[in-house]
Amino acid sequence: MEKLQLEQYLNRGVENIIRGMKKASLTNPRSAVFLVKYAQAARQAAGKRRKAEKNGEHIPPFLIASITSRCNLRCKGCYAWANRACSSGAEHNGMRAEQWDDIFAQAEDMGVGFILLAGGEPLMRPDVLKAAGMRKNILFPVFTNGTMIINNTLPDSGKSGPDPEGDACLQLFADNRNLLPVLSIEGDREKTDARRGAGIYDCLLQTMEALKARDIVTVTKENMEEVTADTFSEKLSLLGCRAVIYVEYVPVDRDTAGLAPDDEDRVYMADRLDALRETQRDMLLISFPGDERASGGCLAAGRGFFHINARGGAEPCPFSPYSDTSLQDVSLKEAMRSPLFRRLREDGNLTGIHTGGCALFEQEETVKKYLEGIQQSYVN
Repeated sequence: MEKLQLEQYLNRGVENIIRGMKKASLTNPRSAVFLVKYAQAARQAAGKRRKAEKNGEHIPPFLIASITSRCNLRCKGCYAWANRACSSGAEHNGMRAEQWDDIFAQAEDMGVGFILLAGGEPLMRPDVLKAAGMRKNILFPVFTNGTMIINNTLPDSGKSGPDPEGDACLQLFADNRNLLPVLSIEGDREKTDARRGAGIYDCLLQTMEALKARDIVTVTKENMEEVTADTFSEKLSLLGCRAVIYVEYVPVDRDTAGLAPDDEDRVYMADRLDALRETQRDMLLISFPGDERASGGCLAAGRGFFHINARGGAEPCPFSPYSDTSLQDVSLKEAMRSPLFRRLREDGNLTGIHTGGCALFEQEETVKKYLEGIQQSYVN
């Protein structure tokens, strides 16, 4: 019964996202035409997941794929840098575009409808983005810092100017409507530049005008009122933004745990987003992870999604970077049955009460112990 309720919750979530995107794309005929076609593909994908569920196999509708460990920025509070999963130098042990394309093909065949592309900075892997663009039955939100689309902004380089690949990048998004650029912004110029670097806010404004993009906003106790205010969403709307994803801040260490929204903050944000949806009817507004009570707990470890790191490791989520299974060795379907994922789901680690941020962040030592036990069993 619980699995059925989870599947219904996830399918309703997918339907609401597609409905919101179709509404937000009414002023863009090419995007609207694509979304009508994608809606049919999404229904077929949901049918595959329902069939799998009846056969005792749960397929999540979402995946998160960090397709590169490289990044041209070093933002404060970045989980990828904190987990040593990110670097400014050459990439080590990253997967080839052909390997990523094979994962995308498996995901499509199984009924996965959304794959969030992250990093590092995903625009550093145009080969993987081109492969993703060919999979029209999957939506690929591309979580980018936005600096490489029309400008080249490198840390400590002392220079910032036109990027000769910029036009090609804009054309890639124009030609592949299933690639959805999602730009990261923290609020106003002061907060954005303080976290991401001087000049990043102005760069993002230029990029938004060129893209008519979506935004991703990291929500903390410090900026919650600002980023859920009418003036903030109105400004984004005027810049051509048609969707905003509000992501709750997850601490990278115990010292920043106080920035994570608590239950009272989540109620406030939910009320504000409901109000904004009434005034900004041409925008899609999404909160993540959203209401965990409605979903019966955290959706990581394959309940609603899981994370694939740049080397192909299957992890519960980006904020719990532990893996016992590599997609360089097994299929996507086998990775979903990883011993670590099963342990987390069966032991109730995903459904317990937590104070804020991330359920698995608060259970980091438990996850480590599970992984050590699994690895030890392989040795024995």
